[in-house]
This record gives sequence, structure tokens and C-alpha cells, in this order.
Amino acid sequence: MTEKSEEGKTPHLPQANFINHILELSTAAFISIGVIPNPLTGEADKNMLQAKYLIDTLEMLGEKTKGNLTADEEKQLENVLFNLHTMYVKISEPKS
Repeated sequence: MTEKSEEGKTPHLPQANFINHILELSTAAFISIGVIPNPLTGEADKNMLQAKYLIDTLEMLGEKTKGNLTADEEKQLENVLFNLHTMYVKISEPKS
């Protein structure tokens, strides 16, 4: 049975694939770092423990899928992890 929205339309869901999964996890991590506002509140909600968990999860996925990814998937994961690490360190640094 297909679920319908309140308007009676079938919602569009993204294709279930590795890159979309990486993008979902990285978006959640960027929200946890406070770089992207929480879509429910519109405010920056920092939760560095959650961000670290999500970054660690992405790193684990990279290790577990090593040798099984396409060049595009591998590059996307590398880019996402580089950007997340950079922002995590920047946000975590004490302000002087």
C-alpha cells in the first residue's frame, strides 16, 4: 500500500542508493554541527556528540565498503568527510 500525503498525493522519495545515504547522513551531521539550521525549528542546533557519531558512521561505511564503491561514490564520501572534519574542527576550536 502506498502512503499518501494530506493532499492525497504520493510523496516523491529519493532513490535508495549509496550516494543519497551518504548525503542524508552528512546533512544530519552538518545540522548537528550547527552549519545548517534544523529544518524543524529553523535554528542552529549544535550537538557535537551527535555530529561525531555521524562522522564516525560515515568513516565506518567507508571502511566497510572499501573496494566496492564506484569512483563517484568514493569521491563523494571523501569530499563529505573532508568537509565535515574541517567544519567540526573549526566549530570545536575555542574562541579567543
